[in-house]
Amino acid sequence: MLKSQKQKDFLFDSVIYIVLFIIMLTMLYPFYYVLIASFNKGSDTLLGGVYLWPRSITLENYKVFLDDPKWYRAFLVTVARTISGTVLGLLLTSLVAYALSHRDLLFSKTYFTIIIFAMYFSGGLIPYYVVLRSIGLLNSFAVYIVPSMLNTFFLLIAISFFREIPGEMKESAHMDGAGELVIFFRIILPVSTPVLATMALFMGVGQWNSWLDSAYFVQSENLRTLTYRMMEVINKSNSPMDAIAVANSASASAGVTSFSLQVTSMVVSIVPIICVYPFLQKYFVHGIMLGSVKG
Repeated sequence: MLKSQKQKDFLFDSVIYIVLFIIMLTMLYPFYYVLIASFNKGSDTLLGGVYLWPRSITLENYKVFLDDPKWYRAFLVTVARTISGTVLGLLLTSLVAYALSHRDLLFSKTYFTIIIFAMYFSGGLIPYYVVLRSIGLLNSFAVYIVPSMLNTFFLLIAISFFREIPGEMKESAHMDGAGELVIFFRIILPVSTPVLATMALFMGVGQWNSWLDSAYFVQSENLRTLTYRMMEVINKSNSPMDAIAVANSASASAGVTSFSLQVTSMVVSIVPIICVYPFLQKYFVHGIMLGSVKG
């Protein structure tokens, strides 16, 4: 009887592993295909049959990508907005969360009502555009940073996390003459690594992948982001006239197509996130669960 049960468990586990392996392949293969297509000659990729490895290996796609000043500027703008937006967003969200985490804060219910309302309801794109124009953020680098400096979702998670920090730590610091800012930077932040790393990961990915603000609120070509340039290439490849222009361009003589340039930009945009994620992964689940379940 015991042996039969073990056989059933083994069979059941085997089926689960096979299904999970198939699911993993369906999720990873698109990324793998983009990678091999970026190292394959663009005109050769259009012929089809490239599935497991590059058939005509070339670095021309990356050469054209790096030689184009538009892509280079877009990459620098994206890096700058990701770093500054993540740091400032993390700082402001944490500061506000620490202030609201005090249970004896006056009008705390009013503040929470405003936060919850703002998280679920929006005025829409046109009122948002009018607000940005009225405060002078349109067509500036600040339009990428200022509106996203306070994240209401992570604000609530950080509040719950800060409330679980023992009050004795803050009380002893107060007795030693430390002010709130000193307590925040020297005591609260060092013990809040899990939630801060989780917030930084999501904020950074959000800044890196954002393109709508570049499309709607920026007119200067020098402020376009990498993801906006990717969308630009996709739109051009869908236009017959633009496709003919790309085919007749100088890069076409090297076998570079709009699709090969598109997948190359995808690889360039994905690699930095892949490099950062392993360092923050260990804090990911712990930070989310600790900040959302407790409190």
